[in-house]
Amino acid sequence: MNFIYIRSAFWVLYLIFLLTVVLLVSGCATGQNTDISSELTNDEKIDLTTGKGQFLFTQWPGPAIPVWTYIPARKNIRDLPIVIVMHGTGRDADRYRDEWAAQAEENGLIIIAPEFSKKQFPKAENYNLGGIFKGRDRIYQAEDSWGFSAIEPLFSRVVDLLGSQQKEYTLYGHSAGSQFVHRFLFYKPDARVRRYIAANAGWYTMPDFTESFPYGLKGAKVSAENLKAALQKDVVILLGDQDIDQSGSSLRRTVEAMRQGVHRFERGHGFFNQAQKKAREFNVPFRWRLGIVRGAGHSNAQMAAVAAKLVY
Repeated sequence: MNFIYIRSAFWVLYLIFLLTVVLLVSGCATGQNTDISSELTNDEKIDLTTGKGQFLFTQWPGPAIPVWTYIPARKNIRDLPIVIVMHGTGRDADRYRDEWAAQAEENGLIIIAPEFSKKQFPKAENYNLGGIFKGRDRIYQAEDSWGFSAIEPLFSRVVDLLGSQQKEYTLYGHSAGSQFVHRFLFYKPDARVRRYIAANAGWYTMPDFTESFPYGLKGAKVSAENLKAALQKDVVILLGDQDIDQSGSSLRRTVEAMRQGVHRFERGHGFFNQAQKKAREFNVPFRWRLGIVRGAGHSNAQMAAVAAKLVY
């Protein structure tokens, strides 16, 4: 009796298996199967059109990066400025793209917002700090593996996709994205950035060779020549005058960070002033500007409304 039961159960399971195979094959043949890769279009197939879009950027040595886009409804897309928008600590590039959309339409801007996910770029070490160093021993990484190294090939890819005439781009970042932008400035002196806009960073790598990295350039492997070049580039440090919260959970309060100021607004001024002082010390032209957004707190949407006017 036990043998008969086992044999019967076997045939039941076998029939279920055959039925499953038939259904799967049938689904494929009729086009009813779900292809999860279609949720994000591969960058070899993407055709950027007006409005909101997205694609998967793979043309660099690092992990594939989802990219959220906005193309305004204009006839002269090839001539429009390109803005690469770096998101904050929430890694929500789609929200940042959405908050720039109205500005893109009004001002005629192409918005490209890469998403550096927490899975692929964990912690501040791999996003805010660009992945320059890894681990407690801070092992210096090969340059092609840095998060910073994704931006230039991303710009080239977008230019190709759009048939754009643009030779340079604006690099904007808010909060953690602002940290990415100002450190990118130090580490990528040959980048094709027309203007850097760093908005409301929580803390900074100060242009100071006596302060240890990541709070300064001591041990950062940034040369004096790189810093001189950075001080002469077109940079806007954009600060909301109401970004003065001293107790928020995302505000770093280490001893080194607190030396920079008690809140983001104060720290931004300190960063700008230190850069200006360093330019005088190096005797090089200082091209940075300090921009204050009245009534703005720690809000990308509020900062984007002003930053969009600075792109041209």
